[in-house]
Amino acid sequence: MDKMDLSKIFIKNASPTKVGGQAVLEGIMMKGEDRTAVVVRLPNGAMHVKTEMLPQRKAWSKLPIIRGVLMFGSALVSGTRTLMHSAQVLESYEGEGAEAYEKDKLTIWLEKKFGEKGSWNIMLYTSVVLAILFTVGIFIIGPTWVVNFFSRFTENEIILNLIEGVLRIVLFVIYVAAISRMQDIRRVFQFHGAEHMCIHCYENKLELTPENCRSFYMLHPRCGTSFLMFVMVISLILFSLLGWPDLFWRITSRLLLIPVVAGISYELLKWAGRSDTWLVKVLSMPGIYLQKLTTREPDDEQLAVAIAAMKAVMVDKSEPCYEGICDRDGRLIVQEEREPFFLQEEINVAVQEESETP
Repeated sequence: MDKMDLSKIFIKNASPTKVGGQAVLEGIMMKGEDRTAVVVRLPNGAMHVKTEMLPQRKAWSKLPIIRGVLMFGSALVSGTRTLMHSAQVLESYEGEGAEAYEKDKLTIWLEKKFGEKGSWNIMLYTSVVLAILFTVGIFIIGPTWVVNFFSRFTENEIILNLIEGVLRIVLFVIYVAAISRMQDIRRVFQFHGAEHMCIHCYENKLELTPENCRSFYMLHPRCGTSFLMFVMVISLILFSLLGWPDLFWRITSRLLLIPVVAGISYELLKWAGRSDTWLVKVLSMPGIYLQKLTTREPDDEQLAVAIAAMKAVMVDKSEPCYEGICDRDGRLIVQEEREPFFLQEEINVAVQEESETP
């Protein structure tokens, strides 16, 4: 295995920004200063873009720790919504003709009962709640319940807390490694790698091209994967300070401290993103190594999606938001005003013109 060059991850002369991103199904979401852009590559090779303005944040929501808690909650909702959006776009543009997109019975029933927007919100927040229950059950309650049996062999609180924390980290790594073997997830991880390369390229003030993006690692110190690893490590340290009460109070205390852990982890992540000191590198390395599981080498078309998403958010604040088919610069070339299957001929023309552009 090649030795990792940390100078290409913690880049000394780079200009850290607030730009972030998320890999989705066949696409990437980029978040800039005032808006987000989701670009999804369609089955025919065209790129679908949707930009939205970010909500204005109150002054108190920018306070240290508090901003981390709010960002953690917001990321759960917005991340799930973005994933659902990418799935909906792919489903809408799959094939040709009105028969290509058929809603399932549950969606039809929900829309009749609550309307299209209402059914979308129900599915969104149901997905978020299920994700939270799964995460809390497997990675918070599970380890402390399992380690409860170790108290039969030792009463040393430090050892018991250490076993719980290590077990939590091991379970998380196993989970990531397991899903990384799924074909669809591997595609998402390729887009994840493209997102990081593109952000590195932008922060180093180079022209956004696939060639320039490839000069950087797929690993980034400000990645959400690193945030999750910070959560695991900080929870190990913080929970250890509480001793080893009975099972009920251990579970209760862990649940109540999740916002605190998230807030501290977010501050560490922001620090890691703007510093290249040895301490930052040491604290960041577990997350950096975990990113080796959550990123894959992207192809040029995936890098093109990342670049289009980046350029779509790097516009003047006065620019209106839009949705439709975009070119490689993230600029709208076909406005989406009708059902996707009626746009097919216009899309094909746009794709042909784009491919013929030198």
